[in-house]
Amino acid sequence: MTDLYRKYENDLRRVRAEQRALRHRNPTLKAQLDDLEAEITYLLVRDTRPGVIVEIGSLHGWSTNWLLRALRDNGTGRLFTHDLIDNARRNVAPELAAGRWTFVRGDARQSLRDHGHDIDYLFIDAAHTAAFARWFVGELFPTVGSGVPVSVHDVFHGRRPWPLSEGRVVLSWLARRETAYFTASRAAAPAVNEALTTLKAGLDLSERVHHGRDDPMLFFRMP
Repeated sequence: MTDLYRKYENDLRRVRAEQRALRHRNPTLKAQLDDLEAEITYLLVRDTRPGVIVEIGSLHGWSTNWLLRALRDNGTGRLFTHDLIDNARRNVAPELAAGRWTFVRGDARQSLRDHGHDIDYLFIDAAHTAAFARWFVGELFPTVGSGVPVSVHDVFHGRRPWPLSEGRVVLSWLARRETAYFTASRAAAPAVNEALTTLKAGLDLSERVHHGRDDPMLFFRMP
């Protein structure tokens, strides 16, 4: 990640400014990704250059904007967003959406059944329940190819996931497959969090875009 921060430093600086301006224009927009996890998502999309991203859960479109800006800066790729509510549509600029964004309103457990996507990046930030996680690890994960990057939000608000939570299900699934993961969580990976924060200070990327500091997202590559 330190290499990616340095490689895309200038692009990231511009995107951070764009996201900050988005919040200022839309003060009621709920920004559900903290800065490190949002930036890591952007950098991974830039580096892996996915043809198709599937996003499950967008709320007001904060993560959607980060993903779309990464695709725009790559000059290729499409984003398919699945959510029960369509608030995100009001917060994505037409020029950012045009030709690269499809919003699918409905329950992802239905709308992604027998999907026709070749998923190159999977982003999950929806119902944080064990039941929902059992659905996506049992039915959606088998449709995703080996090596595909996956992000699951709200796993590490503490040192360990909450009992009976989405995070506990996903970590158990990864452990059974002996698959490593990455997080910049302040609670679960304080050394990583501090190292990236220090790096950002050296790159003059310290000014906060979002007030949150937990960065609880889990990242891994599909085994």
